[in-house]
Parts: sequence; C-alpha cells; structure tokens
Amino acid sequence: MTDPFSSDGRKAPPKPFTATEGARKIRSFVLRQGRFTDAQQRAFDELWPRFGLAYAGTPRDFDAAFGRRAPRILEIGFGNGEALRYSAQRDPARDHVGIEVHAPGVGRLLNALAADAATNVKLYHHDAVEVLEHEIADASLDEARIYFPDPWHKKRHHKRRLVNPEFAALLVRKLAPGGRLHLATDWQDYAEQMWDVLDATPGIANRAGPRGSVPRPDWRPQTHFEARGLRLGHGVWDLLYDRC
Repeated sequence: MTDPFSSDGRKAPPKPFTATEGARKIRSFVLRQGRFTDAQQRAFDELWPRFGLAYAGTPRDFDAAFGRRAPRILEIGFGNGEALRYSAQRDPARDHVGIEVHAPGVGRLLNALAADAATNVKLYHHDAVEVLEHEIADASLDEARIYFPDPWHKKRHHKRRLVNPEFAALLVRKLAPGGRLHLATDWQDYAEQMWDVLDATPGIANRAGPRGSVPRPDWRPQTHFEARGLRLGHGVWDLLYDRC
C-alpha cells in the first residue's frame, strides 16, 4: 500500500502543515493516523482531484473552486465527515468547506461524497489555522463549525486546545456580518474554557446569553463522539455565537 502522504492524487505537502525551519509550533493536533485502508487510499488517488483543495498559502477563489457564488460553511476538524456530509445533503444551497488533518477520515469522507455525487463540498487536508490565515478571505464565511475538538484533558496539554483567544479572533475576522459560529463539546471543562474565551471575544455574541448553551440544532446530527460522551455520563454543550 502506498503512503497517503505521497499519493499522486493528493498533490499536497508531505504533512498537513507548513514546517518552519528552526521553529517548533504548538499545534492543536498530533498525527495519529491509524489504519489507512485500501479504499481510503483509492479515494485519495481517484477522488482528491474532484473534492480536494491543495493548500497553497495564498487567497483562494472559492467561487471558482465551486463553480458558483453561494454562502459558505466551514467545518474545522470534521473527523470522519459524518456531520459535514449530513449538512451538505440537507443544505445544497450553501457550499461546504471541510478541514481535517487525519488522512483516514479524509479518505472516508471522499468515498461518501462520491457516493452522494456531492457538488457543494471541498476538503482541505491541512492545518486549519494556516488555511484560515492564508486562504480564506476576511468576512467571507456564512458559518464556522467546530464539533468535538480534542479536549486535551490533561492540564499540561491545555495549551494545545484549539479554542484560544488568538484563534477566536481569527475566526471572528473570517465571519461575514450576521454570520454564525457553532461549537459542540462533551467535556465540561472545555465548554468552560470556550465560554471564557468566546464570551470575551469582541465581534460575537452568545445567542444563549453569557455562559449559555443551546439544544442541539437540527443541522448537527448526533455523532458517535456525542453518543460516546453520553455513554460516559458526560453532558454535551452546543455553543452558538452570532457575528455582530
């Protein structure tokens, strides 16, 4: 089996982030790729040119990529793609951009999108921070979604959590006026941190009020992450913020 990072179909850097000589950057992910199946490898080889966006580090013309102008949803860390696929099926009027660093999940979603004959989804296999900084224009997103990000539950690892003041400010900058930010987590400690950060971030307002959450919206399916959390006795918190 070939290495997914060197697949001819992927046409992307050897790793899903840009390495800076002599610098070590703290990231919100560790590459635990897991088993990469033959079907996932074929998906990269055959379907990446159709659904994939190779990170270039320059502003992206998404209208050209999708062949139309439409409101745009960004999902960061889509995992196996369950929620992204669900949304794309239910909301064909909007374009969906997904970002995921773990190759098996990308491969699985590529196969699902082909089965759906999807035309409103494009995927990055790259670091979300770099994509947001360099490829997504300010005030261009109708919605940004982050579902069940890695909680990095050990205190010494909290610095790796994706939701921090710098990242929140970056997200808000990318949201269009009237846009929406939706997060979900099954770790109360992470929900508390999200409130600490986002309730204090200029430019967005918590739809449920300070330190508030909303019932799971119908556009987010109950994922296996959520089911796992419920089985473990965890709560699940959906946080919804409006760009103001």
